[in-house]
This record gives sequence, C-alpha cells and structure tokens, in this order.
Amino acid sequence: MPLRVYNTLTGEKEIFVPLTPGKAGMYVCGVTVYDYCHIGHARAGVVFDIIYRYLKYVGYDVTYVRNYTDIDDKIIKRANQEGTDYRTIADRYIQAFDEDMARLGLAKPTVEPKATDHIDGIIAIIETLVEKGHAYTSEGDVYYAVDTFPGYLKLSGRAMEEMQAGARVEVGDRKRNPMDFALWKGSKPGEPYWSSPWGEGRPGWHIECSAMSMKFLGKTFDFHGGGKDLVFPHHENEIAQSEAANGCQFVRYWLHNGFVNINAEKMSKSLGNFFTIRDVLQKYDPETLRFFILSAHYRSPIDFSDQNLDESQAALERIYSCLAAIDELLQSNAVSSEMAVVEHLSPVGQELQEKLTQLIPRFVDAMDDDFNSAQALGVVFETVRSTNRFLAETTEMTPIALSLIARVRHLCNEIGSVLGLFNSKPSVWLDGIKRAKADQLDMTPEQIERLIVERAEARASRNFKRSDEIRDLLLTHGIQLLDSVQGTTWNVK
Repeated sequence: MPLRVYNTLTGEKEIFVPLTPGKAGMYVCGVTVYDYCHIGHARAGVVFDIIYRYLKYVGYDVTYVRNYTDIDDKIIKRANQEGTDYRTIADRYIQAFDEDMARLGLAKPTVEPKATDHIDGIIAIIETLVEKGHAYTSEGDVYYAVDTFPGYLKLSGRAMEEMQAGARVEVGDRKRNPMDFALWKGSKPGEPYWSSPWGEGRPGWHIECSAMSMKFLGKTFDFHGGGKDLVFPHHENEIAQSEAANGCQFVRYWLHNGFVNINAEKMSKSLGNFFTIRDVLQKYDPETLRFFILSAHYRSPIDFSDQNLDESQAALERIYSCLAAIDELLQSNAVSSEMAVVEHLSPVGQELQEKLTQLIPRFVDAMDDDFNSAQALGVVFETVRSTNRFLAETTEMTPIALSLIARVRHLCNEIGSVLGLFNSKPSVWLDGIKRAKADQLDMTPEQIERLIVERAEARASRNFKRSDEIRDLLLTHGIQLLDSVQGTTWNVK
C-alpha cells in the first residue's frame, strides 16, 4: 500500500507523491522561545519526529526544517521583565527546548534556523509583496492585504464574510481591513530592530516561516506541519503571502496534530492545568510520555492525565519485560545460524513465527495509513503476547526457539528505531521504573533487598513461618516478590 497522508488543505487522505522522486522536504513550525515547553509542544515534537523517521525508514532522502522564532512580543516582554535583552531570553529557552526534545528522544532536524538569521530574506519577500500590490505600508508598518489574494482561508475553510463580521478596525488602527496582518512592525522605543526600506523595525510572525521554509526547501515543497491551533491564522497567512509572492503552490501536503486536553479540559494557564515537559518528566520516564503520545493517532485529541500516563507506563513495562526475558535467554544460550524446519515448531511456535513474518509488513501498512502509530503499536503488542506465550510454554531453548526470540528482538529494535521506543537496555529501564515507584513508598530499595536476603535465609533454614511473614510484610508496603530459578526479584504492586 502506498503512503497516504491526510491533507488539511483538501480534507482527504491522499497518496504521497514527492515533488522530487526519492526526496521529501518537510517544514514544521517550531517554538517561540520565551518560556519552557509544555506537553502540547511535546506532542508536536514527537509526532513530526516519527514522520521524519518513517520517511527515512522507507527510503526517502528527507530535508527536515524546524525553526525557532527568536524575536517576538512575548520574548521582548520577558526580557523587559527580567531587565535583560531579547537574545539572552531566546538563547536560554532554545537551550531548554533542545534539552527537553533530547530527553524525549527526538532526532535532530536537518536544519534548525532562527528567524533573526533570515532578516534579509524576510525583507526581500515583503518587498516583492509590496511591488505586486499585495502589501502596503502604514506609518512604518507593512501589512498584507488579504482581499488581494482570492485563495485566502482555503486551508481553514472559513468564510471571509463571517471573519470580517466578527472583526472591526479600532480607532487609530493602521490597517485598511481588520483581517490584514503585519509583515513588518515599526520599532517602538527600547525594542530591538533591524533596518529596512520602511524604517527600523522587526518582522511579523507569519512572514518568518515563509522565508525560512523557502530558503531551505524552495518555493514549493512537500510537507508543512504543526499543531491544529496553527491552521488559522498562522498557516493560512503563510499560504497567502508565499503564493502571492511566488505565483505558485506553496505546500503540497499540510499535516496538523491534534490538541492535548488535561483531564478532558483544554490545557490553559488560566485553568491551572498547564504542565511543562519538565513538570511531567519529574514524575514519568521520558519514554513513557513518548509512548503515551504515540498511542493515539496524531490527528486525534489526546487526554493527558495521571491515569493515562500510568496505563502507558504499564503497557511499556509489558513490552520491556518481554524484551528483558529475551535478552536473558540470549545471553545464556548461543544462537545457531542454522534454522530448524517449521515442522519442528510447536503450535505456539508456529503462531509466533507467523506473527514475525507479518510484523514488518503490518507495521508498514499501519504507518502508510497516515502515520497511524497507534495501530503500529497494536501490531507490536500482538507479537509480544505471542512471544510471552511461546516463552511460557517452551521448556527447552532449542536452536529454533532461540532463533525465533532473537528475531523478535531484532524486529522490535527495527520498529523501535522508527517510533523512538525500546531503545534502552530493558533490565536497566525496568529497574529505573521500579525504583521510581519505590520512591513513592515508605520503604527504600535497600530495605527491601535486606528483607529479601533475610527471607532467602529463612527459607534455606526451613523457617517458612518467618519467610511468609516477610512476604506479607512487603505486600503491606506494596511490594510484590517474584520467585524464579534465578532467584527472587521484586516489583511495586
């Protein structure tokens, strides 16, 4: 099945046909760097990271551009509040953004341009728009005249009449039409500025992305992405100014990820339900947050809550527990390069082998259906369940059994490289989760380990009464013991 993507511009799933065979160009709107990133930024980051990874996985030479807006009213306001300059604020939160995205396992884009490094390109586009009659000057500002572009609002599907009815020109407003938007803003006292044909000032928000995307991807390119909140006005305005300036299609496929709700309510600072990535990662492992984001289709809204994060962590634990069991067996047994014939497999082994044959084709089918990571994870879980049944029913690790579980490990690594999951050493990841859970208890891991040793000594001396007392004591503290031939391990119940 060919890759099909949902194009916001047409409202339909379309087969992806690259502008240049074998290549894909993708621009994603980055952050305005005036504060720490919230979980909405985490979702956009992870969503377009797997799209980037998947395009490369299926063989495209991808140029991925994600920008930083490093000059903006909010940045200037923050700088004034702190008595510093805009660059100090921008640099601080660019570094914070990079740290947060690295913790979430995002691959670095091909290019990460800053708006202030592209002032000349921004000015050149504005000059073209003025020359063509699509923009006008007004007291040091330059505005885009939306009524000169017949395709305005084609991305959002809104009606111009309704938009104009809900807007009005304030007294003293410099715009001809309340829908017109700023391309260049004349500087106010104390603000940073750059020289331009219209006087000292700085760029408007929308024009930055047009300049940076065209610089690295050309006048027309394949994918443009961002959150649904950017459809209007940001992406709508990008289309208007870019296509009016260039006289050609700007973007061929528009991709937008859904909103993040908090306990079924829209995230908002005013509602007190606003969480930064750093807030969340104080309580949850980064891979758990990533798994939670990928467990829903990228266009769907997702509901952020402790319960949903706990469920994602439990699901990821099941996968890692399976991988840990495989690693332990592979470390203690040599895998033969000679595969036994299918007839020597038990029914559960034949089931697993069939699942492994289908795993990558089904994963690709899911991702080819508009990057359906939720469905892709479902395919992984089916394989994990079959693997666990196989491990439970296999009493002897024959060469074919070892070959099968080695294949599971290899294919999970392959899928994990696309989803950005399962990259940690399973035993280390599981131990980290276990200890994080133990931190919430009233007993330290060291105390637990000492009681386990005491219990082992009691069992060795056939003091089963004391052994049972220790097990029951740990259970009252939320600690579950797991006995095996390798020894006793513990987990938080």
